[in-house]
Amino acid sequence: MTDLAAARARMNALYRAPEAEVLRDLLPGATINAAARERVVNHALGLLADLRGAQSEGWVNRFLHQYRLNTQEGVALLALAEAFLRVPDPETADMLIRDKLGTADWSAHSGQSDSALVNSATWGLVLTRAVVGDSEKAGTLRRLVQRAGEPFVRTAVGTAMRLMGQVFVMGRTIDEALGRADEADYRGFTASFDMLGEAARTSEDAQRYFESYRDAIARVGASKTKKDHSISVKLSALHPRYETAHADTAVAELTEITRALAIQAAEVGIGLTVDAEESERLMMSLDIIEGVARDPKLKGWDGFGMAAQAYGKRAAAVIDWAQTLAADTHRKMTVRLVKGAYWDSEIKRTQEAGLSDYPLFTRKAATDVSYLAVSKQMLAAPNLYPAFASHNALTVATILDWAGDRRDFEFQRLHGMGGGLYERLVQEDGYHCRIYAPVGGHRDLLAYLVRRLLENGANSSFVHQLADPNVTEADLLADPAAKIARVKGTPHPSIPAPRDIFPGRVNSGGLDLQDAAVLHPLAKTLAATPLPAAAKVPDVAAAITAAHAAAETWDRVPVKARAACLDRLADLMEMHRTELMAICVKEAKKTIPDALAEVREAVDFCRYYAINARAQFAPLPLPGPTGERNELRLGGRGVFAAVAPWNFPLAIFIGQVAAALVAGNSVLAKPAPQTPLIAKRAVELAYEAGIPKDVLHYLPGGPEVGRAIVADARVTGVAFTGSTATAKAIARSLLDDDNRPIVPLIAETGGINAMIVDSTALSEQVVADVVTSAFRSAGQRCSALRLLLLQDEIAERTLHMLIGAMETLVIGDPADVRTDVGPVIDEAAYQRLEDYRQSAKSRWLHALDAPAGGGLFIPPTVIGLDSIEELTQEWFGPVLHVATWKAGELEDTVRRVNAKGYGLTMGLHSRIASAADRVIAEAKVGNLYVNRSMIGAVVGSQPFGGEGLSGTGPKAGGPHYLLRFASERTVSIDTTSAGGNASLLSIDDLGL
Repeated sequence: MTDLAAARARMNALYRAPEAEVLRDLLPGATINAAARERVVNHALGLLADLRGAQSEGWVNRFLHQYRLNTQEGVALLALAEAFLRVPDPETADMLIRDKLGTADWSAHSGQSDSALVNSATWGLVLTRAVVGDSEKAGTLRRLVQRAGEPFVRTAVGTAMRLMGQVFVMGRTIDEALGRADEADYRGFTASFDMLGEAARTSEDAQRYFESYRDAIARVGASKTKKDHSISVKLSALHPRYETAHADTAVAELTEITRALAIQAAEVGIGLTVDAEESERLMMSLDIIEGVARDPKLKGWDGFGMAAQAYGKRAAAVIDWAQTLAADTHRKMTVRLVKGAYWDSEIKRTQEAGLSDYPLFTRKAATDVSYLAVSKQMLAAPNLYPAFASHNALTVATILDWAGDRRDFEFQRLHGMGGGLYERLVQEDGYHCRIYAPVGGHRDLLAYLVRRLLENGANSSFVHQLADPNVTEADLLADPAAKIARVKGTPHPSIPAPRDIFPGRVNSGGLDLQDAAVLHPLAKTLAATPLPAAAKVPDVAAAITAAHAAAETWDRVPVKARAACLDRLADLMEMHRTELMAICVKEAKKTIPDALAEVREAVDFCRYYAINARAQFAPLPLPGPTGERNELRLGGRGVFAAVAPWNFPLAIFIGQVAAALVAGNSVLAKPAPQTPLIAKRAVELAYEAGIPKDVLHYLPGGPEVGRAIVADARVTGVAFTGSTATAKAIARSLLDDDNRPIVPLIAETGGINAMIVDSTALSEQVVADVVTSAFRSAGQRCSALRLLLLQDEIAERTLHMLIGAMETLVIGDPADVRTDVGPVIDEAAYQRLEDYRQSAKSRWLHALDAPAGGGLFIPPTVIGLDSIEELTQEWFGPVLHVATWKAGELEDTVRRVNAKGYGLTMGLHSRIASAADRVIAEAKVGNLYVNRSMIGAVVGSQPFGGEGLSGTGPKAGGPHYLLRFASERTVSIDTTSAGGNASLLSIDDLGL
């Protein structure tokens, strides 16, 4: 094994290794002896004095002191900063100002006014004073606001936002940034300019970002005062599908793109650094970096570099890899060590995916330990030029102690932050410091600005603690290695392992589909897994008879034993996960991610209903007068029919069956005729889990089987998911027999699901969520987005980006890891959708092409509407309708959607919290999603089900679902009937 391969193998071993094990190996490198500790603390105290001396001048420090980010005001200001400059219309801008600032308490910061908006916007004055000082200008500005009213307030807040942007953005153009870098304030500092393409959603975005990087390299290279400036690039800005599933094309293309930028940078004599991004992209980025570093045209060039994130468990192995690559290519490679930029989102994604462990550390002190250990490693690496990005005085002092008299490294800090920390080191002591300098328009970069503020403003961060007067110097300079040693490297107790995020039950286990070492072998296994044999034609009457006979006996089985069967079934489905996924891919035409989600949801249903049953089916004592015992008990209803759909042939099938079984019913389980095999395998596993065969009956077939089941008077309940028309037919049939008891129907049907987007929303986020909600699973989800409602002012821009994002989608075989959109379920569905699409062709805003070679592929299509009312029915496929609405008409827009009578899902994208409150109050839907996609409801977190034409409730995966499968029985006993009220007579006479 080569040294590079060994480093990669070590990365794989560390990726999700237990935190304590990783830290055990890092602690020795981060630990210093008492004498060194004394030197470091003394030096750090001096750096702290410099930092505190800069507080009166540093805008960020004043901001954090005045509006700490754990306060209502601090959060409100950042939320305003994130959205305000991108809002094009004054009405929405005023609402945003009121929403973010109107409810906070600004009395300690500013004066009062009769206008709610003026009162709310006095922060603009405070911020202006923070920037320009308590001068006569600030007082004049206040008087102008009080006289001019709300339009002026809007202008004042906009001005304040731009001032805020200037603090963090080096320049709107590269020339402006270069000019600013030459100002006296930056004497001795160099810069790494980042043109800030956060992530390309479209190929057009990627090309635009590439041109901006290329132009920046040319301008910096041509600058007469370029000093030692460099350029930083984000790979995600240069390719819209920088994902593991697309690595076979994206890595090659990004290598060529980055190589072109590197060659250009080498020719003009400046450095180029590839920034670090999410952990799931690490291995791809290393492939790209290696491909560029080995290019013969770059031989002998020491200007190429990369970033590494210390919060990742693989950081030390990444440094080994970088040193080996640099040695192999006979160069000195710059490595920028950062603590990490995506910590909170990586924690959330890992929990959502149900993975084995986190790829990063859960304690801030653990990240500090990693940073120090890796810093020492970098200083010892002969082929690396270390660049230590930190605003932490203790970290800087420790590195300086280790480095001694060396100057062959540099520090880095973010533009707008860390002022005072490095000036003396640079201007008097001869150390190098580079400023990471964002470049671009303020409107587009404020979301980036807010993230940086939040990173450095979190309660545990050094910058935040420095601004907090309650934090002592001893706290600031506490030894992180000692902290971690005290807790033995254990994870943070407030951040449970992904499997433990749900109280009382184990989260369903996932697979890391962003890891190529997992994804590609999985795809091969799925392809090689055969479908099971079809079942025999069932005898429906005999099954009903057997189920009827078994129901009472099963109901008498203790609920704990029934729940244990569900737990065993969940475990068995996880054991057979790959097999079940293969059937979903081949039979239900699901993509690999959708197939995995299907199995996980089925597992979650079993475990969730098992827990609920144990709690809800225990006898419940009820209050009453003395001498009486009252008790409520739940029991099974008898024979329950579970009629499942083809679009969730395992998850919904198992969810219905598991709920009915654990409630004490025997079950007639009818899968959709398109997907009998996955249901058959699930039933086999249920038998293996301990469900008796006479209690659970598998009844595949078409509508005739369903009608026979529902028509039988011995069936005492029906759970159905499917079309509204079929649900109504079932409801009528259940009432046709006058001699039949009234039985429950639990129905979940379709919906005309709308997403409403206002002008405060972030277009990039909106487009990502629209593509996911409308086109994932080929639009064949009950919850899928059917109607996109854009505020007029942002409709054109959003649609332009949406069309570009659609062009990056891959339509094809669902078994292919690259596929985003597979075929629809059958010929009937294809014909219905295609006929509709062609009938609306004159209104197409955009449509993709179907893949060559035929197949049941409906290309994602966007159809424009003149009004909301034009869409009158659900089209169950990747067909999205778009209409617009006007500012100020949010509630009316929701009411118009409500008027359609459906009520399944609705989405809202807005940065105005009161807008969400208004939509919550008006929307008549089962599931409302704010600032996220509209699909993928999680069991126990987002119970799923609709109202009106979209279903009866109760919600699947919710706390009330099991109750509908049960009969309630109350028992009242007079305990005084034999011998008097013993409990009352035995009370001590405590009144004496």
